[in-house]
Amino acid sequence: MLQVTFAEVARVLEGLGSSVPAAEAHGCLVGALCTSSDYPMERWLEEIIPDADLDEDDASQQPLRLLYADTINALRGEDMEFEALLPDDDISLAARAGGLSQWCQGFLYGFGTGGKPVKQEELPGNVNEILNDLTHIGRASVEIDGEGNESEEEAYAEVVEYVRVGVQLIHDELIPVAAHRIDVGDEAGELADPDDDSDPGTLH
Repeated sequence: MLQVTFAEVARVLEGLGSSVPAAEAHGCLVGALCTSSDYPMERWLEEIIPDADLDEDDASQQPLRLLYADTINALRGEDMEFEALLPDDDISLAARAGGLSQWCQGFLYGFGTGGKPVKQEELPGNVNEILNDLTHIGRASVEIDGEGNESEEEAYAEVVEYVRVGVQLIHDELIPVAAHRIDVGDEAGELADPDDDSDPGTLH
């Protein structure tokens, strides 16, 4: 359960001079958390508010720090409480669909840049399939007249749920892999010859 709202995050980002939409910012965070078991909050903040001074005591940044903590707790908890930060239901359907597209774009960016790159051949088939679907959603154009009818609302809700469950599955599949790769790298570094100039974290 997120303790901050989409509107609040959007206001904070705007106030801090960020050009990153709120949905995209959250997607970026979640994508990075799916490939890195220790993705730091400061790195995410540098991505979305690069020109701001990072200060834990800066009250204007606290909603973002709370969003970071809530997102980690939801993804890594046992209750399947993860949810994407998207425009509220009282916003037009076209705006919500656009926000979902931005969220998926952010997720794919964070997934590709947030942690150690995951090779294509390391990805389970179901993860590849979901990533492809997220790519399509991120590229989808939104053509909705007015507020959207009931069937369009239902279709949107189904896609949001698919993204929620799919992203949770990606996280649960890959974080053990990411953690293992970090452990292997650490172990290799401990066992390496101190006079060896090769990269101890590289497996041949």
